[in-house]
Amino acid sequence: MENLIKPVDYAAKMGISRQAVYAKIKKGLLPSKNVGGKIYVVMEEKAAAENVPVGSAGTEAGGENVGRLLAAKEETIAVLKETIRDLKETNQMITSTLRSEVELLKEAFGEMKTLYAAQIEHIQNAEESPIPLAEIAEDEETEQEKSVPSKTLKEEKRKKTEADDGYITLDAFLEEQGIRKKRLRKRISELAKEQLEKGKKGIKPKKNGIALSPDKAARLLEKALKKKV
Repeated sequence: MENLIKPVDYAAKMGISRQAVYAKIKKGLLPSKNVGGKIYVVMEEKAAAENVPVGSAGTEAGGENVGRLLAAKEETIAVLKETIRDLKETNQMITSTLRSEVELLKEAFGEMKTLYAAQIEHIQNAEESPIPLAEIAEDEETEQEKSVPSKTLKEEKRKKTEADDGYITLDAFLEEQGIRKKRLRKRISELAKEQLEKGKKGIKPKKNGIALSPDKAARLLEKALKKKV
């Protein structure tokens, strides 16, 4: 028949630690049984009777118990050593993994820093660089205007350009500068009308519109482009 004993009682009876008892149960070196959610050590009645603590009656039984105790302690020491070795290996693996992750994070931050620095430099350069008139004219061309013969365009420009005290009509100036985008043309026209209403120098009414001096026309274009940005 079997006898159930608590692990703590078994440890006290055998003179070993409770951790050693649980370690033996886990490795299958010590029979156990789960009763009502609690673990018990299974001992045969004969074996339980023989496991008498040191100092009990009977020299032969006492000698056998001493031998068992020594064997149990050696086994406990071996179990503890193995546990410590496993913990060391686990700690080494964790340390190695953490170091690898730290190196990866350093590399990622370095790449992000380089990318952001390049973007900031690009934005600063873009803000400092003026917009060339040739680029504006190229973006504002339409397919219909490209189909018009260059000779016809030159003739229209010549008709619109009038040498009147060095003044030039607003339409002729816009054509010479290659400005064809409606929004920009409208902005320059509004600025010209505003200057005309205020009676500014270098601008006067014309039969077919507004006439500008070259300096006034250049200033209006510069002002319109700044307002656009």
